[in-house]
Amino acid sequence: MPMSKKAMAEFLGTFWLVFGGCGSAVLAAAFPGTGIGFAGVALAFGLTVVTMAYAVGHISGGHFNPAVTIGLYAGGRTPAATLLPYILSQLAGGIAAAGILYLIASGKAGFDLSAGFASNGYGAHSPGGYSLVACLVAEFVLTFMFLFVIMGATDNRAHAALAPLAIGLTLTLIHLISIPITNTSVNPARSTGPAIFVGGWAVAQLWLFWLAPLFGGAAGGFAYRKLMAIETVAAASVAPARRRA
Repeated sequence: MPMSKKAMAEFLGTFWLVFGGCGSAVLAAAFPGTGIGFAGVALAFGLTVVTMAYAVGHISGGHFNPAVTIGLYAGGRTPAATLLPYILSQLAGGIAAAGILYLIASGKAGFDLSAGFASNGYGAHSPGGYSLVACLVAEFVLTFMFLFVIMGATDNRAHAALAPLAIGLTLTLIHLISIPITNTSVNPARSTGPAIFVGGWAVAQLWLFWLAPLFGGAAGGFAYRKLMAIETVAAASVAPARRRA
């Protein structure tokens, strides 16, 4: 598959993730009388991943997230040559989605970017007022587990057709846990798009939503790779013993 097609798939997948997930937060979460709330936003993020994984996952692998790309590289699942084109495409998709969402949201009287525009934040800009350290730990651990699940769900011993569902449900769970903490990132491209339009504090705090997910993703991918290596060695050592018996 040409890299240009893979990059376009990553652009579209990330666009849909940011537009659908952040769009649900900005447009529908607090809609008077019928707002979908935190649970609805969490489900929306999960659904974006499920739908685009089925739509274009067979083209690019369905990363839609720089932390996933880095994590899969650390896990030995994707080559170094994909890192730059994938991450640039993901960033472009996230920014484009935030731009279109801004055009739609600003069409309503009373729209105010200072409300956050689904940006991620810590301290005074955390939805629940959580500290920098708490937010850093949450983003690292949740991205670690996200990559661990992705590695397991896409293992050649797993049921490939069910992988998008497992991954999408995991992202939903992650949002149910952490929307009150950071508004949930685990994805630098998702964080960057809205932050560019909000500016100020959102851009100043953006470093955390690159640092924690990238390191958490790399650690999760690497940990799964090592765990499976240990399992493989153990299985190989048991087999000769069984044959001797």
